[in-house]
Amino acid sequence: MFSVLKLGLVLASLGSVLGASQEPFGLHALSLNHHAHSVHNDSIGVQELHLSSVTGSAAYTVLSHERFPNHRVRIKKTHFCDPTVNVYTGYLDVDQGAKHLFFYFFESRRDPDNDDVVMWINGGPGCSSSMGLLMELDYGETVGTTEEAAQNVHAFISIFFETFTQFKGRPLHLSGESYGGRYLPVFASEIYDQNQAAKAEGRPVLNLQSVLIGNGITDISTLYSGRYEIECGLEALDVPFQSISTCVRMKQALPRCNVAMDRYCVEVFDEMSCRAAINFCNSELSTGYWASGRNVYDISKMCLGDSLCYLENSVIKDFLDQPAVRTVLGVETPSNFSACSHVVGQEFDLHMDKYAVPTQYYVAGLLDRGIRVLIYAGTYDWQCNWFANKLWVDKLEWSGQAGYASAAWRDWSVALNGTKAGETKAYGNLTFATVRGAGHMMSAFDFSVHRALG
Repeated sequence: MFSVLKLGLVLASLGSVLGASQEPFGLHALSLNHHAHSVHNDSIGVQELHLSSVTGSAAYTVLSHERFPNHRVRIKKTHFCDPTVNVYTGYLDVDQGAKHLFFYFFESRRDPDNDDVVMWINGGPGCSSSMGLLMELDYGETVGTTEEAAQNVHAFISIFFETFTQFKGRPLHLSGESYGGRYLPVFASEIYDQNQAAKAEGRPVLNLQSVLIGNGITDISTLYSGRYEIECGLEALDVPFQSISTCVRMKQALPRCNVAMDRYCVEVFDEMSCRAAINFCNSELSTGYWASGRNVYDISKMCLGDSLCYLENSVIKDFLDQPAVRTVLGVETPSNFSACSHVVGQEFDLHMDKYAVPTQYYVAGLLDRGIRVLIYAGTYDWQCNWFANKLWVDKLEWSGQAGYASAAWRDWSVALNGTKAGETKAYGNLTFATVRGAGHMMSAFDFSVHRALG
């Protein structure tokens, strides 16, 4: 088993889970929990505690670290969701309190002192990891680039692991979905690179083991080819649902779209030309689906409710906006819960965060340095579809490219009943898997896929 950490982002651990969300709010006066027994380790510049020393009092326990003077972590124990699991919530304060990321930590039921740790993060950008927690909680809106966010995530995990000494050396796995396909390779690369610096200086390192990405957006150059196959081919349904006339239009536009994306967004990033290419591709290859009224996250369903297409979203919002729930979680922002922040999403788009740096290069770098990577996708997703993911994984330039290309596909099944769940292929540190009949919102599949595929 594992612990899970959810962080605005979402962090999780194999046994415990930690997650978080971004949000601006007025900084309240805080006091250190003086009941927590601690030892200050001068060699690493951090106060050492055991997580069990953190109580559910109104005041947060405040964690700081000499190597990260612009960051601090505030944490408290809370009674949320499941009484059989120890749950902690809190904030990562960034830039001396200018930014705040809300997080959850769910301790492992099985062996909390030894199980792996998993970080879970939802996508967007600007969407809450609470959706992954309650549907498949966040409160927040801070803006930056993925590369900048990676520094904050490294600081957060370092402070957490070096303060709560029971986590030192534990295997760490980064996981998530959607825009997590952009976040996670960058976050993992930052951790790996910082580990090398720490080794050189004789400091503790984070035991990063793997990256798991579900229905992610990583290499944008294959996105529209994938969408065409999902709508007009046989890669999702036995009979294409899109009209023939729309498919003909898409087929004609696809070569021009792909050439422009490769030339201006991948080979060389030209902001103006890349933006023009994206606008053309969306106009010619996405509008037909949007007009269909189908759920962009599950082609087998119609879109219900708001643009996120699930009625559950309003129920989650109503629940998280209850004063009693906010008090239990320790939420301090005056703002109500928002599943996705359009402001954050627009700012990331304005900075062209998804396009400016080819994220697949980070994946290749991780694979060549011994980090395991699992790319998995539900076959009913349109937004970040499985076929687009297959295409970029197939052409990924890394030391095992030839071996992966020659590897055989095989069925994989759920151990509980032996039913076929999808197809997979693997070589070296890279595994790709489909989850048949699943859509975009399938974070519940994440760890079952991980266990089934080893």
